Amino acid sequence: MMSYKYLLDIALILLSTKLLGLITRRFNLPQVVGALLAGVILGPSFLNILKETDFISRMAELGVIVLMFTAGLESDISQLKSTGKHSFIVALLGVIIPLIGGTAVAYIFNDGSLTTVSELLQNIFIGTILTATSVSITVESLKELGKLSEKSASIILGAAVIDDILGILVLTVVSSLADSSINIWIVILKIIGFFIFALIIGYLVYIFFDKWISKYDIDKRRFVIGAFVICLLLSFSAEAFFGVADITGAFIAGLVLSRNRETPYIVKRFDIVSYMLLSPIFFASIGINMTIPKMSISVIIMTIVLIVIAMITKVIGCGLGAKLCGYSKCEVIQIGIGMISRGEVALIVANKGMKLGIMNSYFLPSVIIMVIITTIVTPILLKKAYKC
Repeated sequence: MMSYKYLLDIALILLSTKLLGLITRRFNLPQVVGALLAGVILGPSFLNILKETDFISRMAELGVIVLMFTAGLESDISQLKSTGKHSFIVALLGVIIPLIGGTAVAYIFNDGSLTTVSELLQNIFIGTILTATSVSITVESLKELGKLSEKSASIILGAAVIDDILGILVLTVVSSLADSSINIWIVILKIIGFFIFALIIGYLVYIFFDKWISKYDIDKRRFVIGAFVICLLLSFSAEAFFGVADITGAFIAGLVLSRNRETPYIVKRFDIVSYMLLSPIFFASIGINMTIPKMSISVIIMTIVLIVIAMITKVIGCGLGAKLCGYSKCEVIQIGIGMISRGEVALIVANKGMKLGIMNSYFLPSVIIMVIITTIVTPILLKKAYKC
């Protein structure tokens, strides 16, 4: 017999995220913080009312895809082009500095209980986890603040896409040292292939939509459906054929359609479904997945150090990159803070390390807490940074 509990789960998620969102706004905090807290409170960490299900997981994935798609739609593609070099520098330093910082923390605290691979490789893998960036939290915060079109926001978005690529490369290099079946050159070729594929598809889609709109008087709602199909196809292709994150495909799909004359209409329609259903489920699912583990005193100390290093290295790395590119003090701070959140990306990387046997389980509680703190703190700090 079919279970209908998923209907109750959705009702609880929508009610709690909106209620806590209103409460956090009363305290002059971004509403996304309330949505994250709703998931943590109702999840296994506290009340244990909600648990991660396959349905919630799938809807949450769709939620982040739509979020990144609308971010691409609302981005100024000419500004992204002009800041491409700067975004690369920001992303590069935003990967190198956390990699060094995370490796150093692991070197100090590694208890040596994992003997399947060298301690050096284990330590470097912790650094690899810190290179990850989950920009979805930042995107939602920027949308809420009305700052998505700012120059600093363009740098954050561009750097996040490049950070995703660099993160894949770093993860592949480290993983290949533990698993000989992984070939880094194949991974690089796939990444290059994806961007060539996206460029070709993007051009064809742009021409098709332009001629479609020019020649026919078509119900605008069909453009929304067509846009969503393109978003889903590029997201699927990115993951299935090229090993690139589906959200990168979604963001590029948004960029492809960002200059369409019906884009404002498409954005409004996606904002409705995102606000009403998909975004609350996505942010609540992050909180639901963040089960707070039991920890010893030594692990608590390591966790505090890891959190501090995770935040400082992203701010310093990305901020330094922005400073070298000539951005103002306020923009440097905004860019650095915008790249702090690790979110689900760091958890995915950590899970990969556990499966490959290159991450010591001793570090797992600290990584989970680090993800929770950086995810919740980022929108709070970002709001303060944009008051500069």
